[in-house]
Amino acid sequence: MSNLRTYQRELVSNVDAEFDAGKNAVMMQSATGSGKTVVIGHFAKTHAARPRDPRYTGGVAIAHRSELVGQISMQLAREDVPHDIVAPQATIRNIVNNHIEELGRTFYNARAPWRVASVDTINRRKDMQAWCNSVGLGFVDEAHHVLRDNKWGRATSMFPNAKWLLPTATPIRADGAGLGADEQGIADALVEGPPMRWLIDNGFLTDYKIYSIKPSDLNLDGVEVGASGEFKQAQLSEAVRASNAIVGDVVKTYCEHARSKLGVTFAVDIIEAQKITDAFNAAGVPAALVTAETPDDERVRILRKFRNRELWQLVNVDLFGEGFDLPAIECVSFARPTASFALYSQQWGRALRLMISAVLQAAWDTYSSEQRLAFIAGSEKPFAFIFDHVGNFYRHEGPPDKPRVWQLTGRSRRNKSDGIPMRICLSPKCAKPFERFYVCCPYCGTAVPEPVRGEPNLVDGDLGLVTPEILAMMMRERDRIDAPPVVPAGVPRMPVIARHMTRQRAQHYLRETIDYWAGSYASDADRVNYRRFWHTFGIDVLSAQALNEADADALRAKIVADLTRRDILPPVINETN
Repeated sequence: MSNLRTYQRELVSNVDAEFDAGKNAVMMQSATGSGKTVVIGHFAKTHAARPRDPRYTGGVAIAHRSELVGQISMQLAREDVPHDIVAPQATIRNIVNNHIEELGRTFYNARAPWRVASVDTINRRKDMQAWCNSVGLGFVDEAHHVLRDNKWGRATSMFPNAKWLLPTATPIRADGAGLGADEQGIADALVEGPPMRWLIDNGFLTDYKIYSIKPSDLNLDGVEVGASGEFKQAQLSEAVRASNAIVGDVVKTYCEHARSKLGVTFAVDIIEAQKITDAFNAAGVPAALVTAETPDDERVRILRKFRNRELWQLVNVDLFGEGFDLPAIECVSFARPTASFALYSQQWGRALRLMISAVLQAAWDTYSSEQRLAFIAGSEKPFAFIFDHVGNFYRHEGPPDKPRVWQLTGRSRRNKSDGIPMRICLSPKCAKPFERFYVCCPYCGTAVPEPVRGEPNLVDGDLGLVTPEILAMMMRERDRIDAPPVVPAGVPRMPVIARHMTRQRAQHYLRETIDYWAGSYASDADRVNYRRFWHTFGIDVLSAQALNEADADALRAKIVADLTRRDILPPVINETN
């Protein structure tokens, strides 16, 4: 039986509170690698022993691929929960063998009230209504898939008496559809776990180095984003196939930085995946191609060889992006562009699971953050490698551990990450991401190449890089506000003077607030804060000082909201000046 970590116990408590408040479907956000399957196992064990409603003792866990069905089945087995498996016989056989290999016995029982099922298989079954009516608790793995009218939603509708726990690392859809019950989804509430960066900083996930190697001949300008919010596959494949650099870059980068480490490479299609696999093998890197068409028995054999380090690379086409749990993965190579932040985050997260001994793992929650980080630094995987060959890092404006606001309402199909865009340190020894407002890497001090002088929007709001002509024009507009009003001949004086004074007053409040905001970053140079202001609020400091009354008040409200979000009391404005 698994021991929950402190943050997992808090998640369980918060989900229970929502169920107790009458919610029927609770979406549980928890970062990739944080142990969502362990939490599922805990809820299954609790429900099997003590169902919320004694009339509904059954349970169901739904996933969408055989690997994920097997992982959930294994977790139920670890929790001593007997269960049926609704899947093809070959899948059942492999899962049973895994039970016996790890636990010495199997918990597969075709008559058990709990069942683990693939979504496609359960939708095809028409002979299970009596059991469906008995189910009081259900899970849908990778629950960002669930909309009322798609196959996952139809599967949940087969269970009229079930409460649903909907775990996902990324409660967001590339198509922009809302996951809430009042939109296109089924979730009544959202419970959030700790952010990915907190898990890294506190020793529950491995940190990483990111290398972005942009091929010189990859052009995605003509590739459209479809209704799903993802690149259109045929156009994407054509664009990637036109690149002569990607395959060689993938192999060269891996061999240079991570040779002999276990890696997963995400390819755009089977043709490109085969090219990459062949190139790895030609370079002396044992590699295997795995696709959705690979038979289950063959997949199991390949994964076993990978775990045993007989293979160093698994090249796949979107097969191991979601839910695939193999801590031994030490590097991820992106050879497939994606417009979906959820997919990008899931694929990145394959490399972040810890590689520590079972003895340490059992006591991991008892150590301090400093102790955990020290153990990770001395482990076989002190950090993971992320190799981005297709610009996904820049497409999503940074890594998935960047702060993000989750919600059940629909979002833009662009799926851009929240907050300030990021860049990667140019030093190969560092290779850490950081916000674009820094002029030097905050970790190692490597300078950021400066753009050519131009307008503020071309130089990240860096007033030191604005051309003298544009800077002079911006200063004249600011100074015009600060000067006494100019009243044209023949125009009534008082309305003009009143409007000018109102604008001056709004600017006075705004500028005091800007100064207060900059003071909250007093350790940074003015130049860095000019750039930070630009990326945070979308306007440079000098242009802000020339805004009219309404726009100045709106910008001040945004600055106050940012201060409040950071638990900094907003400034008390001196209105007598």
